[in-house]
Amino acid sequence: MSFVRLDRTDSVVIATRSLEQGTEIESVVTNGRIPSGHKVATTALNAGDPVRKYAQIIGYASQQIQPGDHVHTHNMTFRDTGVRYEFSTDLHPIAPATAIDTFMGYRRENGKVGTRNYIAVVTTVNCSATAARMIADHFTPEKLSDFPNVDGVAAFVHGTGCGMADSGDGFEALQRVMWGYAKHPNHAAVLMVGLGCEMNQIEWILDAYGLKQSPTFQTMNIQNVAGLRRTVDMGIRKVEEMLPLASEAVRTKAPVSELMVALQCGGSDAWSGVTANPALGHACDLLVSQGATGVLAETPEIYGAEHLLTRRAVDAATGEKLIGLVDWWRDYTARNNGSMDNNPSPGNKKGGLTTILEKSLGAAAKGGTSPLTGVYKYAEPVTAKGFTFMDSPGYDPASVTGQIAAGCNLVCFTTGRGSAFGSKPAPTLKIATNSEMAHRMSDDMDIDAGDILTKGTSVEEKGREIYQMLLRVASGEKTKSEAQGLGDYEFVPWQIGAVM
Repeated sequence: MSFVRLDRTDSVVIATRSLEQGTEIESVVTNGRIPSGHKVATTALNAGDPVRKYAQIIGYASQQIQPGDHVHTHNMTFRDTGVRYEFSTDLHPIAPATAIDTFMGYRRENGKVGTRNYIAVVTTVNCSATAARMIADHFTPEKLSDFPNVDGVAAFVHGTGCGMADSGDGFEALQRVMWGYAKHPNHAAVLMVGLGCEMNQIEWILDAYGLKQSPTFQTMNIQNVAGLRRTVDMGIRKVEEMLPLASEAVRTKAPVSELMVALQCGGSDAWSGVTANPALGHACDLLVSQGATGVLAETPEIYGAEHLLTRRAVDAATGEKLIGLVDWWRDYTARNNGSMDNNPSPGNKKGGLTTILEKSLGAAAKGGTSPLTGVYKYAEPVTAKGFTFMDSPGYDPASVTGQIAAGCNLVCFTTGRGSAFGSKPAPTLKIATNSEMAHRMSDDMDIDAGDILTKGTSVEEKGREIYQMLLRVASGEKTKSEAQGLGDYEFVPWQIGAVM
């Protein structure tokens, strides 16, 4: 088959391979060369007519489009579709699983279960970033060889923490990230390092979130310790004292309901919404049936599909919270002379995606079909079970940082153009949307969802494969990104507001 039609009401189909001029598709002949993954018109459209894909509007014809034309940025444009929001009109509760699945995880004192066992060195401000890296870099694999249950000592450093207001969205989001990493179930112990005079004071975080120092949670400031060298030496000693305690942790059997999975995509292409994202959506439904949690994010990348999510909201209040996030982003982009259609990126467009509406409809498929049970701020602790949403930018490192801070102990990342993303302390499992890229970047891709197209594998079969691999990764199997050492530089808290 040289094309895929997603819905009988669509005005376009997708080319599954490059099509030369004169190729016949559904009694329509192509009027020029159509790249693989790109759209072909199957009906005539006048300027201003809506273009439909996924049975939804993805844009509007900017000029006359004839059957057989290539449909892309040259003849289709973006504008707000003005959809009407409905609440709880498309609820499909997932039946509880008849058997309880398990994985081997680390049960913490607070009852949470981790999938990894790291010691974290977390910075409050960029000024302590070098100290944190020096402390973590000291603990080479050779120095950790006597502590086989410890996955590593990881530094979480960032470029903010000062030159910011001491209240408001930016400050609160950073503090939630700090708290989320300090209490993350994938951390056996945490050392928090500051400078001393920064806006993001360690004491404020401790007071705001009720954190108490203990043998496995320590803090220090460079200014109090009296310099970088002494801070690094003291930090190394503190981590050395934590290592035997962290290594006492052992994996024990835990129900899948203890998993919280970040649903993420990056470097998307036209197949994201056809193969990998729906397959991940089915895996999310399987998790939900076990009482686990899936966390969708990237608010700018569900814009244009949010009306489908509000219909799945368990109540009007949950749906209204989602609309409130979208409205905030409309205002945010307008204030900064941007547009909600700044996405898709150049790579997305090369892969066949034309507008943010088209990209969002595919991205939302990662959330499966179950009801939307909760909507959260960036890095806010996710407490609801089931399918949830967290506010974040579409920028992958910032988005995943927020999801991990919110409690995600695993990350699922779909990509069509290719990605080398990885994360700590929650490992990232990467899913390719097409087999060509999966083979080309085989060292980076954990699962190939392209065989949904090439071999006729069902979305449900691929979803089950993703689900089963998630359980293995949760139990300790390394992902491709972990094997390559990724995750130390992908900690990027979302910086909101002015830098002063």
